[in-house]
Amino acid sequence: MLNETPLYCPECDEGFDLPEVRSRRSFLSAIGASAAVLAAGGVARGDEKPTTKLSTKPAEGLVKELFATLSEDQQKNLVMPFNHGGDATPTRLKTFNAPIGGKRIADNYTKAQQDLCRQILVSILSGEDAFKRLSRHGEWDSSESFEGCGMHLFGEPDSKFAMVFAGHHITLRCDGDSEPKAAFGGPIYYGHSEPGYSTANVYNYQTRAVQEVFDALNEEQRKTAMATKPAGDGQGALRPLKPRHGIAFKDLEGDQKELVEKVMRSLLGPFRHEDVEEVMQIVKAGGGMDEINLAFYKDKEVDGKVQWSFWRLEGPGFVWNYRPLPHVHCFVSVQNA
Repeated sequence: MLNETPLYCPECDEGFDLPEVRSRRSFLSAIGASAAVLAAGGVARGDEKPTTKLSTKPAEGLVKELFATLSEDQQKNLVMPFNHGGDATPTRLKTFNAPIGGKRIADNYTKAQQDLCRQILVSILSGEDAFKRLSRHGEWDSSESFEGCGMHLFGEPDSKFAMVFAGHHITLRCDGDSEPKAAFGGPIYYGHSEPGYSTANVYNYQTRAVQEVFDALNEEQRKTAMATKPAGDGQGALRPLKPRHGIAFKDLEGDQKELVEKVMRSLLGPFRHEDVEEVMQIVKAGGGMDEINLAFYKDKEVDGKVQWSFWRLEGPGFVWNYRPLPHVHCFVSVQNA
């Protein structure tokens, strides 16, 4: 069991043999050090494992191929009804921090099917760099490997369906527009077991992009942008805030708006073109970027050198909730408001 402190990570204490969190003082000391080098540039990387090349086939077509290869026993084990869990909170729309039901790809698919599973995941991304990032350079955090994650189907590809890929610090999906009002087919989740301020974190570039925005704000704008009550973590953080926290995009200057748009490009960069287009269509339907707010939060426990501990982009139907400490958790929901 991880130490239950204000820095406790409940999503990570789920189905994994994880080390205890360091003491609050030593942990925050390390965070202060990594925050101090945020502007230094570069990303520290270990040896990168080989990755799968981008498939030329659409993910939905590959899901159909995979479904056709499943035996009767596999279908009973890996395929659930589309509305499994009930209409209020169907299982297909939840985020997970481990394979659903503990059913790993390694234990439930043949080698040929495992390759199809990998191709499906790569096909919902923008390319090899995105795959490297989502896999945390092949380490997959506590899942340890692609095969240590899980892939489940809800419904059948010839009608309404959803594919959900889940592991430690990751939930991604595709659905062939079975959820017509939701980008990505529903909420997604990504993270990395490194502090978001650390250059060792694969999402540090997102932290940097947001830091550029923060640095560009004047004193009064920063006061407006800083929120006093954290939006929280986990799937609960996807609930809309009324009123929304932070500073409105429409109240920024031209160069500041360009920086926020740079953040949006960074966030959407790992995903395939059609999902990005759907996100932007939903943003436009909600009133465009002028209806987006950017909020910063600072945890009381963090060192004074850390200017902010969390950030959040929110607009009608749009939430991108990013918590860098004690390590990155990002929960995303984009749907027609």
